[in-house]
Amino acid sequence: MEKIDPSEITPEHLYLSRREFMAGAGALVAGVLLLPACKGGGQVAQNDFCTDAKAQSTADELGNKLTACKDITSYNNYYEFTTSKTGVAPLSKNFKTEPWTITIGGLVDHPRTYTVEELVNKFPPEERVYRLRCVETWSMVVPWLGFPLASLLNEVRPTSKAKFVRFETIMDPAQMPGQKDRSYDWPYVEGLRLDEAMHRLTILATGIYGKPLPPQDGAPIRLVVPWKYGFKYIKSIVKIDLVEEMPVSFWTKIIPSEYGFYANVNPAVSHPRWSQATERRIGELTRINTLPFNGYADEVAGLYAGMDLKENF
Repeated sequence: MEKIDPSEITPEHLYLSRREFMAGAGALVAGVLLLPACKGGGQVAQNDFCTDAKAQSTADELGNKLTACKDITSYNNYYEFTTSKTGVAPLSKNFKTEPWTITIGGLVDHPRTYTVEELVNKFPPEERVYRLRCVETWSMVVPWLGFPLASLLNEVRPTSKAKFVRFETIMDPAQMPGQKDRSYDWPYVEGLRLDEAMHRLTILATGIYGKPLPPQDGAPIRLVVPWKYGFKYIKSIVKIDLVEEMPVSFWTKIIPSEYGFYANVNPAVSHPRWSQATERRIGELTRINTLPFNGYADEVAGLYAGMDLKENF
């Protein structure tokens, strides 16, 4: 097993959560177009998933090769199941993702409830190869299968009062043993500013490597915002609300001094306990320089014109 840099391991204070925090589609389209991160019992299932999993692309637009399917499906941050990255796949292999509905409401003209199958049929998934940068300084290059979040929001028509989008994960401790740890404020909640949510790079992902998402990667549907740290990529979404006030995100509520609402990848702004200047791709040994906005600055920097990115971290 390759050595993992200490900065890429979930911080100790998060593992010791009780002491620290008690105080505080239908498958795919024909010819398929498609998150702040195993061994043992889950390995067979992962190998089965990856055996015939294929992506159309072999690299991202910068020439970075895709992270191996076996690595994407065996190295996961998903505290609803466990704080162990390599333990998520075994614990989630029987997670039930059908039937599954998502309710979209709040400040919208046409609130709706959709099944995932309806969404996939209505908004045919396409492959989006994006870099994923975890706040813990590891990264991946993932061939997602998904559709623009804007397509769904345009269907429900946000009102003029809507300024933010709030997302919520399923609450199901019977299936997700990590949610039995009540030192965390479940369910997981995340949020975006409305213009971020409407940006063309922001997608709701339903698959990876040409197949529907496996449970450990956020099945059946998750958020992907490639210029932000991975903890913004909320998984297993059941509720989306348009709201006027900025939502308080899961990690922001727990440690506001370390996990801000915006969470834009910024190598110039260190985490309080480690530098964000470099990262290590899972499956590789050497470190590389982290790019502002994870390499998507040309497309998204304008969203933050005039903002102090150190204050609005």
